[in-house]
Amino acid sequence: MAQFPLRGIRVVEFAHMVMGPSCGLVLADLGAEVIKVEPLEGDNTRRLHGAGAGFYPIFNRNKKSIALDLKHPEGMEVVLRLIDGADALTENFRPGALDKLGLGYASVAKRNPRLVYCTLKGFLSGPYEDRPALDEVVQMMGGLAYMTGLPERPLRVGSSVNDIMGGMFAAIGILAALRERESTGRGKLVKSALFENTAFLVAQHMAQYAITGEAPPPMSVKKPAWGVYDIFETKATGAGDARLFVGVVTDTQWEVFCREFGQEELAANPEIRTNGQRVKNRDWLIPKIGEVFRAWEREALEKKLESIGLPYAPISKPWDLFDDPHLNASGGLVEMRVAPGKSIKVPTLPLELDGERLGKRLEPPLVSENAREVLAGAGYSAAEIANLLERGIVTSPP
Repeated sequence: MAQFPLRGIRVVEFAHMVMGPSCGLVLADLGAEVIKVEPLEGDNTRRLHGAGAGFYPIFNRNKKSIALDLKHPEGMEVVLRLIDGADALTENFRPGALDKLGLGYASVAKRNPRLVYCTLKGFLSGPYEDRPALDEVVQMMGGLAYMTGLPERPLRVGSSVNDIMGGMFAAIGILAALRERESTGRGKLVKSALFENTAFLVAQHMAQYAITGEAPPPMSVKKPAWGVYDIFETKATGAGDARLFVGVVTDTQWEVFCREFGQEELAANPEIRTNGQRVKNRDWLIPKIGEVFRAWEREALEKKLESIGLPYAPISKPWDLFDDPHLNASGGLVEMRVAPGKSIKVPTLPLELDGERLGKRLEPPLVSENAREVLAGAGYSAAEIANLLERGIVTSPP
């Protein structure tokens, strides 16, 4: 039976898109009760198509939903009651949006001094703090897109990395504040931001430039730090990508490669004995190793590399992971509802606690699916709940 270390923690979530919901996902998967507060018609993220079609089902499992009219005094009273009984609040709307509703940190901290209030924004405090931002915006201005693309052609990373990591850092900040509250009795304001997350991601490149005085080129054309760190062709047989990525990054691994693939001539060459020497001789060394690997069928080469302990990887697409044997065997994928009567497999958090993965307790909720339960938990009677639903102040559950 999985243990949920955040059981008993209640979080009120005002969040949409990816950054805010990813924070709530981490807390919910760890056992917190996360109550997603939505407008009457539901979170707009539910209606995204194309690249956004997976946002809602991926980042909203294990949560409860209540949709209500925040412009109505009785709708606001519902929210305030939820906040009064909450341990944490999260929000990732435009700067000042919740303040205008009277739900900014200064206001709600007076009602609930123990509340940890987490705001997820584009920028932390400073000259940029009131700017709107998106993942792609900060990837461009923070140099991550430059490091990903071709020279003079920046390209965003192929995932919402800053949104997701921004949510993760927000969750870390919330957990730290909750831990501190155990001794102080008071909550605090936690802030996570996209731009600063980008700076953290490119810190290694900043340091490289400061230490060496040389500007690192984009990853697409960079000179690797390792002599053998490349994609290689194998003998093409049947369908599928015949290529493999292979890394030989230590001198010990180089000895293993030469021995196991019968490359006595390479092993004896004093010009490529160390990794630094192999980096300098990549122009002729990589084609030579390519010849070795092209004599192998991909599956046979994979088995060989695994048996001798050399790092390798097939060239996969994200949708190939649905059939990944490791993810399927280890609890790394769970069935998740994406529409009434339709489910897909999605990844769980990349964590184990005492050898167990953190799976699904609740499906991503339908709009206001948990309204009655949430209202009852806030102290409303059955008659009061029926009245709020009947008058449309709270959206009726499906």
